[in-house]
Amino acid sequence: MSTKRITHGAERAIIENMLDRNREALIETVRGLSEADARRRLVPSLTTPISVIKHAAGAERIWFQRFWAGLDESECDGYSKRDVGTFTVADDEPLADVIAEFERASQRSREIAARFTLDDTKDNPREGTVSMRWTLLTMIEEFARHAGHGDILREQIEQS
Repeated sequence: MSTKRITHGAERAIIENMLDRNREALIETVRGLSEADARRRLVPSLTTPISVIKHAAGAERIWFQRFWAGLDESECDGYSKRDVGTFTVADDEPLADVIAEFERASQRSREIAARFTLDDTKDNPREGTVSMRWTLLTMIEEFARHAGHGDILREQIEQS
C-alpha cells in the first residue's frame, strides 16, 4: 500500500484515508495474478478475483456518480446498475484495464464526495436518509469485506 495510514486528526481525513487504504488493499488482492488466475471461479457465485474489482468500480459509480452526483446511467463512466451485472467482466477485458477502471471510478468518487460535507444528506429509496459520512463508511465496509474475499481467493489460487 502506498497511502500512509492516518490515525489521528480531522474526522474526514481519517475516513477518506481508511477508504483509500481499503481501495488499495482490494487492488493488491489481484495485482500480479495471471489473466487466467484472475478469472478462476473458486466459488459457485460470480465472485472471481477480477470480478470483485469490477464490482467495486460499479459500487463507486452507484453511490457517488448515480446517487450523490445525480447522474443518469448514460452519464456514468461504466456499468452503474445495482445488480449482479457489476460482477460481469468481458472475456477480452484485461486485468490491468479493470484495475484502471476501478482507480478512475475511485478518483471520480473522491471528486464528487469533496463537494459535500460529512453531514450532508440525501434520501435513498433503499436505505432512507443517508449522509456522506454514512456513504464513506459504507464504502469502507464494502471494500474491506471484498478485500477479505480477494485474500481468500488469492490464497486458494496460490495453493493450487
